[in-house]
Amino acid sequence: MNQGQVKQNPIPLTEALKFWAKLGFISFGGPAGQISVLHQELVEKRRWISERRFLHALNYCMLLPGPEAQQLVTYIGWLMHRSWGGILAGTLFILPSLFILIVLSWVYLTFGQVPWIAAIFFGIKPAVTAIVIHAAVRIGKRTIHNQALRWIALGSFLAIFILNVAFPIIVAIAAFIGIWGGKKYPQYFEQKSSHHSSEIAEHVSAIIDDNTPTPEHAQFSVQKTIKHSVIAILFWVIPMVSLIALFDWKTLYPQIAWFFTKAAFLTFGGAYAVLPYVYQGAVDQFQWLSAGQMIDGLALGETTPGPLIMVVAFVGYLAGHIQHLIGNSNPFWFGALGACIATWFTFLPSFFFILVGGPLIESTHGKLSFTAPLTAITAAVVGVITNLGLFFAYHVFLPHGLGGGISWISMVICLLAGIALFKYQKGVITVITGSALAGLLTYLCSILLGA
Repeated sequence: MNQGQVKQNPIPLTEALKFWAKLGFISFGGPAGQISVLHQELVEKRRWISERRFLHALNYCMLLPGPEAQQLVTYIGWLMHRSWGGILAGTLFILPSLFILIVLSWVYLTFGQVPWIAAIFFGIKPAVTAIVIHAAVRIGKRTIHNQALRWIALGSFLAIFILNVAFPIIVAIAAFIGIWGGKKYPQYFEQKSSHHSSEIAEHVSAIIDDNTPTPEHAQFSVQKTIKHSVIAILFWVIPMVSLIALFDWKTLYPQIAWFFTKAAFLTFGGAYAVLPYVYQGAVDQFQWLSAGQMIDGLALGETTPGPLIMVVAFVGYLAGHIQHLIGNSNPFWFGALGACIATWFTFLPSFFFILVGGPLIESTHGKLSFTAPLTAITAAVVGVITNLGLFFAYHVFLPHGLGGGISWISMVICLLAGIALFKYQKGVITVITGSALAGLLTYLCSILLGA
């Protein structure tokens, strides 16, 4: 396939957009499940891209902060149909989840105190605790492969658990350790591949194949980099300035925009990595929602399609809805605005990294000086996620604090959820559904026994 064929791309944009829209509604199962669906559809079934090119794009996306599955969709859309192809692909991947979470957030706040709905969330909370702990173990097995990285993980856990060090500081310290360690002890900071390239299916020529030249629009150019960077910055500046002009800097919506902009640059290691930072800000610092509501939001994020980091839409919705609950007949639109602002400023950097940084960063891919800090950050993230799991467990098992009673039912549900995840390797949707039914059954039994 020559360069001209790549430019003319045999896949029509309309056909690609139909697939990206469909993907937005079926992308359950977190990043691993979403990447698996992408591989099956694009590499094995449709042959839009070869295995090697797919893994090359995936490896790059995994080095970036942000949701790797959404970035991979953006990357492939960009490779096939230039900047607009990438923008539309990445947007269609998250839009269904945004709309669904806005509706579910409204239902949660409006009907959450209905006894049987409250019982469902009672059952889901212990499952979320098990899911977070399972995520820490899974990420740890994949990334921590020597004693140095174990010490980094332990240090980050103690820093946040005992000293309550802010997540960005932990990330910065880990990055400096990685930079230093990559030079002094490179053998401890080399990335281990988790892909099984030996399982590649029999080669059938793909539209973007191993030997297909890089399209002209994906090659590095100083002029294009400057132009696209300016456009991306304007897409951040104009909404931010508009929010400040309309609401004032210290009010809710500009603070949501600024907070999730910072969060977008701290999501090394996947969505679970940024949850502690979102928790620290949304619950402790700004008090937009409670710890229990944050756990419920994570459960809703797990059960909807799209990236798990879309839980930011739930946080944004609750912040807007609750703050405008008094004195407004319909706080729904204030919540929806909060959800949209949180989503916009969380995902904008991901588009920037792909459309602007892609051609430049690809040239540094695989160099230890570039990957060592990211390896150290990922190890630190494991400790932070472990702390989050223990924090959730405290609030679920001791709902009234140390002075109150222990929720033995929650502990049993969490144990069963953990067994389903660790031993039987059940999917997140299955575990949450079973736990919700357990919570509902507990409520029904309490009614019968009370009668």
